[in-house]
Amino acid sequence: MIFSLCFSPFLQGKMMQITIGQQIFEAELADTEAARQLTELLPLTLEMQDHLRNEKFAELPQNLTAYDQAVGSIQTGDILLWQGNTLVIFYERFDTPYRYTNIGKIHNVSGLKEALGKGSIKVSFEN
Repeated sequence: MIFSLCFSPFLQGKMMQITIGQQIFEAELADTEAARQLTELLPLTLEMQDHLRNEKFAELPQNLTAYDQAVGSIQTGDILLWQGNTLVIFYERFDTPYRYTNIGKIHNVSGLKEALGKGSIKVSFEN
């Protein structure tokens, strides 16, 4: 039990607010260098594009330190970094062979898919 608390994959209590339209979601940030670097860019608004009807993505203004790992399974609410410069929010669960760097997780995903909608959308990130 102590081991899992000490080695949590998330930064202790570090949250990020994500605004999509009129809805606000709270994301817990991962304990990665990329997540720390992302917080230094905040506040940030990105025009996110839809991809494969399961994710929204946008290029970041600068590369972040990538530590890509095979995730195996994407969960709704996962926030991941693709190839060091693309931020991705997933709104569907699926298996994947691709490698990503963990940025964080939206735990309460109620309404996330509906808020992201179809096509492109502006998404704001702040501390």
